[in-house]
Amino acid sequence: MAGVRALGVLCRFTANKYSRFSGYNCRNASLLSSLLSGKHVNYEVKGDVAVVRFNTPNSKVNTLSVQVQSEFSNIMNEIWANNAVSSIVLISSKPGCFIAGADINMIEECKSSQEVSELSQEGQKMFEKLEKSPKPIVAAINGSCLGGGLEVAIACQYRIATKDKKTVLGAPEVMLGLLPGAGGTQRMPKMVGLPTAFDMLLTGRNVRADRAKKMGLVDLLVDPLGPGVKSPEERTMEYLEEVAIECARGIASKKISPSKDKGLFQKMTEYAMTIPFVRKQVYKTVETKVKKQTKGLYPAPLEIIEVVKTGLEKGPEAGYLAESQKFGELAMTKESKALIGLYHGQVLCKKNKFGTPEKEVQNLAVLGAGLMGAGIAQVSIDKGVRTVLKDTTWDGLGRGQQQIFKGLNDKVKKKNLTSFERDSLMSNLVGQLSYKGFEKADMVIEAVFEDIKIKHKVLQEVEAVVPPHCIFASNTSALPIEQIASVSKTPEKVIGMHYFSPVDRMQLLEIITTNKTSKDTTASAVALGLKQGKVVIVVKDGPGFYTTRCLGPMMAEVIRVLQEGVDIKKLDALSTGFGFPVGASTLADEVGIDVAAHVAEDLGKAFGERFGGGNVDLLKAMVNKGYLGRKSGKGFYIYQEGVKNRSVNSGAEDILDKFKLTPKAEVSTDEDIQLRLVARFVNEAVLCLQENILSNPVEGDIGAVFGLGFPPCLGGPFRYTDSYGAKQLVDKMQKYENIYGSQFTPCQMLIDYAKSGKKFHN
Repeated sequence: MAGVRALGVLCRFTANKYSRFSGYNCRNASLLSSLLSGKHVNYEVKGDVAVVRFNTPNSKVNTLSVQVQSEFSNIMNEIWANNAVSSIVLISSKPGCFIAGADINMIEECKSSQEVSELSQEGQKMFEKLEKSPKPIVAAINGSCLGGGLEVAIACQYRIATKDKKTVLGAPEVMLGLLPGAGGTQRMPKMVGLPTAFDMLLTGRNVRADRAKKMGLVDLLVDPLGPGVKSPEERTMEYLEEVAIECARGIASKKISPSKDKGLFQKMTEYAMTIPFVRKQVYKTVETKVKKQTKGLYPAPLEIIEVVKTGLEKGPEAGYLAESQKFGELAMTKESKALIGLYHGQVLCKKNKFGTPEKEVQNLAVLGAGLMGAGIAQVSIDKGVRTVLKDTTWDGLGRGQQQIFKGLNDKVKKKNLTSFERDSLMSNLVGQLSYKGFEKADMVIEAVFEDIKIKHKVLQEVEAVVPPHCIFASNTSALPIEQIASVSKTPEKVIGMHYFSPVDRMQLLEIITTNKTSKDTTASAVALGLKQGKVVIVVKDGPGFYTTRCLGPMMAEVIRVLQEGVDIKKLDALSTGFGFPVGASTLADEVGIDVAAHVAEDLGKAFGERFGGGNVDLLKAMVNKGYLGRKSGKGFYIYQEGVKNRSVNSGAEDILDKFKLTPKAEVSTDEDIQLRLVARFVNEAVLCLQENILSNPVEGDIGAVFGLGFPPCLGGPFRYTDSYGAKQLVDKMQKYENIYGSQFTPCQMLIDYAKSGKKFHN
C-alpha cells in the first residue's frame, strides 16, 4: 500500500507539471486505478473526476454482495484520499442495470437476526460516508435501480437518469418480506416527502425516470441516443457518463447546485409534515389501509411504517437503529423466507432448461378471438411477434381486435406506451376468417371451445396448411393433450400451453408435454412464453394437468362448505383471511359456474371419489337459472357496473337451501373450514409430484401462487407444508378423513414426509 500511495503522489506531481499535455492526468490516474480495480467494481480518473463502475462478472445485473461492498469501500477510500480528484461519478458497465439490489443469498446465509442486522449496519455506515462525502458524488442511472441500488443512489448528492423504458427506480424489499436496510427508510421521506415515501416503500412499485424527476428522486434526465457507429445502448451509456462527469465538475466548482427547486405543492406538503398532528394522521391512515389490505398476514409493511415513524419522531440515530434491528428480525420470519423462495422460483422459471429451439417462433397464429385467444395475441404482438388471429365470424374477430386495441391503449393512458408505439405493435396483428398465411406459421395456438371434437377438427385443418416444422399448441385448461394429439400426423409437434385469464395480467403459463412431445417442441413453447413475459412451468400430461387438478378438489370442498350453511360472504372472508387474494365464493364466480361444473364433472370421471365433496348438481342448477358468475352478472353475487359492494344473489341462496347439508360440528370451526380447503389443494399438489406430473416442488409452488392465487405469504403448497409441518397436516387430514372419507386421505408421499420429517425445500 505504501508503494501505491507513493505512486499516487507521483501521479499528482507529474500531472500538475505536465498538465498542458491533454489527457495526461487521466492516463496516470488510470494507472493507479488499475492496481485497485476489483472483480466487481473498478474506476478510472477522467481529468479531476473519478468514474466508479459497477460490473458484477458473469451476470446480467449488478447486485450488492459482501465482496462488492468491500471492493466499493476500498475504492471510495482511495478516491477520497486522492487530492487530484474533486468529484465522483457512480455508473454501471451494464446498459440495462445500475444496481438491481442486494444479493439475496448474502441475507439467506445468515443464521440469526443479529447477523442480518450487522449486514444492515455495515451498509448504513458505508452509505453515510457517501452522503457526507467531501467530494460530490453523482449517480448516473441507466436501467434498473432497485432496493440497495436505490439506497446507493439516494445517498449521493446528485442523481442523473436516462429516460429509457428500462430505467426504473424502486424499493421492492417489501415484496420479499423485508424493508430497505441501508438507510432507505430514513432518507426516502426526507427526499420525496412522507406520503410519497410510504407509497414507494409499502407497495414496492417501480417508478420511471420522468416520474422520479417529478418526485424529487432524480435531479436531471438524459434522453437515450439512437444507433450510430456503436449500438444505441453503448452510445447512451457514453453520453450519460459524459453528462454525469460535467455535472460532477459543475457541483465541485459550485456552478451547479445539488439542492432542488421545490414547487409550491411540495413546499406546502413539507410544511404540513412539520405539524405533529398531521404526521400522526398520516401514520394512522396508512396503517389502517395496510391492515385492511394485508389482513395482518405480512409483517413487513407495518414494520416499515414503524421504522419511518421512529426516524421522524425520535431522530436519525433511533431511526437507523430501528431499521437495522427490524431488517434482521424480518429476514428470519417465515413470511420473508416464503417470499424469497418465490423470488428464486420466478428466476428459475424464467430460464429455458430445454435449451435454444432449432427455430425461433417469429410467425404465430391464434385460433379463436375470444377472451383467451385475443389475450394470447395481445401478449405476442406486444413483444414484436407477427400474429394472425383467426375466428369463425367477423363479429367475434372484431370483438377480439377491440379487446387487443383496448389493452394496448390502456398502456398509452398509463404512459407506458406512446400512441405511435401502440399503432406499431398493432401492425403486427392480422385478423381473418381463413387459413391464409398459415403456410408461414411457426406455431399455432388454439383457443377454441373446450370440446374435444372441435379441437380435433381444427387440429386436422391446421395440419393440412402449415409447414412441417410448425408446432400445434392447445390452450385447454383440462382436456388431456394426448387425447387432443391422437388425431395428429405429427404428435411430437403437439403441446399444451395453458394461459390464465386475463392473459395480459396473469403471469403464469403452464406448458404440458405428452410422452411423444419432442424436446425441441417444448423448448420452442417455453421460449415463446418467456418472450411473452410469462413465468413458465412445464408439467406432464394428465386430466387437469397441475393447476386445474389442484383447484378441482378445493372447489369441491368450497361447494360442500356452502351446502353446510356457511354464509357466502363469510366463506370469502375466511379464505382471504388465510391469505388468498380472492375469496372462495368470488373465485367460483370469476372462474364461471358453468366452467366449474364442466371441469368438476370431467375430473370426477377421471379421479373418482377423491374429487367428490360438494354436489355438482348444485352448480348445474345455478347454470340452468343463468347464474354463470361475473360474466352473466349473477353468480353467488350480483355484479353491477360501478358497484363495489356486491350483494349476495338471493337466487343462489335459494338453490343452496335445496342442497343443504347438516354441518359436522367437530370440523366446522373457522380454522377447520380454512384447513379443509387448503388441505385438499395441498394434498393434490403433492400427489402431482408423487406421480411425476410435476418435476419439482419449486414449479409446484410457482404454479399455485401465480396461477391460482395460493397465498404468497405461505410460499406455495410445498413450502407451506414444510412450514406447517407434514405430520401436523397429515394428522388434520386423517381427522377429516374419519368424517368425510377418502376425499381427505393423505397421499403416500405426504405420509412418508410426515414420518421422516423430510422437507420439500432445503
